[in-house]
Amino acid sequence: MTLLNLQNLSVKRGACPVIDTVSLTLQPGECVGLLGPNGAGKTTLMRAALGLLPHQGTSSLAQMTSMERARACAWLPQAREIAWPVSVEKLVLLGRLPHSGTKTENAAAVADALVQMGLENYAQRTATQLSGGEQARVLIARALAQDTPLMMADEPIAGLDPAAQIATMRVFSALAASGRTVLTSLHDLGLAARHCTRVILLHNGGIVADGPPVEVMTPANLAQVFGILAHYEMTDRGPVFQTLDTLE
Repeated sequence: MTLLNLQNLSVKRGACPVIDTVSLTLQPGECVGLLGPNGAGKTTLMRAALGLLPHQGTSSLAQMTSMERARACAWLPQAREIAWPVSVEKLVLLGRLPHSGTKTENAAAVADALVQMGLENYAQRTATQLSGGEQARVLIARALAQDTPLMMADEPIAGLDPAAQIATMRVFSALAASGRTVLTSLHDLGLAARHCTRVILLHNGGIVADGPPVEVMTPANLAQVFGILAHYEMTDRGPVFQTLDTLE
């Protein structure tokens, strides 16, 4: 079953293509890292795939009704905004709005999402009074409670401390292992190498490489896209990736 199918997706700003005829499919069980420098088009690609931006080409998600899309894909935007001083529990419960579950089912989904993000002791805290990193984890929990086959997350670990970054990527990996799929934009190439089953390297609005991290994160690709030298090595505890220097 294909969870997302993009065919020749393009987005332009004036005459300038921000996304240029991108085609890809996502299958169940994938944890996909969307990598690329600032301005590569990562956010634009995801927003267009969701039908949130005018585009050419086709997206299977954009063709759905809003309710169908909300049941198919949880969207976690880069901008983190909590508008009301509600409890963490009530905020995470908003992820259940696309569903017609019972009160018991919804409560169980919320409790599970809080546990996954290490927030089980925060349920009655006021969300707007939490730190920025804690608020980010609450918003991830809301997306988890939505319980969709696909999650799309735009830089979800930005601003989190190292332990929280690792814990979040482990949650995403576990989702993929359970048969769901995550597409997440990342700037931490080391975490992408360690936790993603597949990475898509985006540059100037187009896909440069797409496949397993060890095949995509090559010296030539990293030099072309990021202008960096890096070291990639497989160890007994998994892959290790370290940026060494710029090419300038």
